[in-house]
Amino acid sequence: VVTRDDVEESLKAVFQFVKDKEQLLQDLCSQIEETKKIIAEKQRERDYWLEYKNVGSKIHAEKISSLEKDIEEVKCELERTEEYYREALKVVKEENQKLFDRHMKLLSEKALKNAVGYLDEHCRREIEENEWLKEEVKIYRKAHSDLEASVQLLEEENTSLVAKLIDIKLQHLRV
Repeated sequence: VVTRDDVEESLKAVFQFVKDKEQLLQDLCSQIEETKKIIAEKQRERDYWLEYKNVGSKIHAEKISSLEKDIEEVKCELERTEEYYREALKVVKEENQKLFDRHMKLLSEKALKNAVGYLDEHCRREIEENEWLKEEVKIYRKAHSDLEASVQLLEEENTSLVAKLIDIKLQHLRV
């Protein structure tokens, strides 16, 4: 014998089962929709990367090679500029050294003149005589070297004349 309560309870159980199944179906439908969205997104991403692989990668490869060439040109230009500035720095250093040396020479001459100004008359005369002697030594050295050169030329000329004289005497002896 089935009572009304048993039927109601059985109907409630069936109703709850159907309700649970409907909820499960709704959950599955929402999961299916989310999965479709993810699939569509992944499909768009796949299409983008396929497009990039077919077209964009070539464009980027050309851009990359162009940029690499630009980098090489910039490196070469940098090396040329570096060499130019290295040489310019060298020239400037040499010029500065010359200016410094000249300035030091002028300062030493000025200091010498100032020091001579403070010396007594006897010391000044000795310094002037010393300078005069230095100039005389330069003149005599130049004259000495000139005389040595002329003596050497005369010796060579004498040697050639003696050689000619000996040749002439030999010719006379043969005759």
